[in-house]
Amino acid sequence: MKIIGIIPARYASTRFPGKPLVEINGISMIQRVYQQVEAADSITKTIVATDDERIYNHVKDFGGNVMMTLETHKSGTERIAEVIKKSSEQFDGAINIQGDEPFIQPRLIDDLANFLVQNPEFNIATAAKKITDTETLFNPNAVKVVFSQSGKALYFSRQTIPYIRGVEKENWLNQQGFFKHIGIYAFRTPTLLEIIEKPISNFEKSESLEQLRWLENNYIIGVLQTKFESIGIDTPEDLLKV
Repeated sequence: MKIIGIIPARYASTRFPGKPLVEINGISMIQRVYQQVEAADSITKTIVATDDERIYNHVKDFGGNVMMTLETHKSGTERIAEVIKKSSEQFDGAINIQGDEPFIQPRLIDDLANFLVQNPEFNIATAAKKITDTETLFNPNAVKVVFSQSGKALYFSRQTIPYIRGVEKENWLNQQGFFKHIGIYAFRTPTLLEIIEKPISNFEKSESLEQLRWLENNYIIGVLQTKFESIGIDTPEDLLKV
């Protein structure tokens, strides 16, 4: 299976403008993400998808592949789909790697690619990590996912799911396994080109979670259980923590 790794990168972030170009120990965030993706054995080609000339020129300067995309895209999914449409090469699958995760593990990318290849019933694959602390469990910014025994996603939510009736919340982790969604997606190429044509759905509007649109349109999302954590940098404060 020929898979492309695509890193959508915008300059105009509301909470952290210009963050793809912020340096971490002398190397920009976008270059660090690019290097991590390049280290994954499953990726045939790595490319940054951006709408900003500063990011475009920077990626060119460090020798990376980059493509200018439209400014009007409302999501990273739409941006990576444009890359697929414009590419002169044919790919069986595409993995969307967030441009603000400079420590994304190449092993996670490989595991997800293999998971998609080995499970032809899944249109899309993503990852989840078991939650071990109550802060994450009840944090609405940490998206939770529930899935079937076969790994098929049932629902994603900012709420804590499932709800445990009759048990104090501080004891929930002792009663049930909960999983945090890791925001990396592997798409079969035909699926990627289909889902961007679907209108925003009701659940998506409620939770502001794009993947709910795909579930509502009957696409099957496989969930890979992983031990690798996702460390996104959304604000300057996150960068200081790193």
